[in-house]
Amino acid sequence: MNDHRYADPPRRSILFMPGDSLRKISKAAHMEVDSIVMDMEDGVALNRKEEARRTIREALRTLDFGGSECLVRLNTIGSGHFTADLEATAAACPDGYVLPKVETAEQMTTACHALTAVEETQGRPPYTLKLLAIIETARGVMNLKEIAGASPRLKALMFGAEDLAGDMGAERTRAGWEIFYARSAVVTAAAAYDLHAIDMIFTDLNDLEGLEEEGRFACRMGYTGKMAIHPRQIPVIHAAFAPSQEDVDRARRLIHAHETHQATGTGAFNFEGTMVDLPLVHAAEHVLAQARLAGMLE
Repeated sequence: MNDHRYADPPRRSILFMPGDSLRKISKAAHMEVDSIVMDMEDGVALNRKEEARRTIREALRTLDFGGSECLVRLNTIGSGHFTADLEATAAACPDGYVLPKVETAEQMTTACHALTAVEETQGRPPYTLKLLAIIETARGVMNLKEIAGASPRLKALMFGAEDLAGDMGAERTRAGWEIFYARSAVVTAAAAYDLHAIDMIFTDLNDLEGLEEEGRFACRMGYTGKMAIHPRQIPVIHAAFAPSQEDVDRARRLIHAHETHQATGTGAFNFEGTMVDLPLVHAAEHVLAQARLAGMLE
């Protein structure tokens, strides 16, 4: 399967922690979560921005995050905080940065140039600092193609439904039809540019069944992971983005049957009552790729 998303480390779960709380960041560091985002934007009050910079710098220098990817969410370009955020945290060597409210390719380019300057100053290899972009405004949705292709640093598009609904003047509902077009556009752009697609947060911390249902739907849409705002959501998200053993077994049988028919010169073939051609083979390969990320296969 020619899908570079599965060559990168998994990002099934991306947990946001307020950057001004070393206690909460320390708790996240001991969890089995794919990516941890130490937040300096919406999760931190205006009068706590400097405290968040100091706390994140200390966390990066002193905590063992195990196998989790360590990311920092910056304030937006043009907010007056972006440069100070970057200068305060870059020397502590995070794995990358999350850029919120991305609306244009120019914003991506500005961020990329800033990270290049950091790498040159620190003597790091080019493009080792990653970027993940949150799409959470109507303008960002309209400019998805340009944003997705703007920088080789970009590893994922993240869908911010709550901010988008506010930007649109839409009423946020559980069904989510008011943001479904944008949700589909983000995952489509991510697939087109071989990027991870990270689904929206689930705000009800007590409804874990609803979270799993929403996560499984996102997985069926093609999303590769989901944002989390509380540690209890992590195992539920991991379960939602793992195929069932029945799906894995069927995918293996289908691929084996495909290889057998290819060897005899047969294209489309009947598999367990269904006509199968190459798109369904690719779908089976996708299931096995998900299973590998979930640790279900070697």
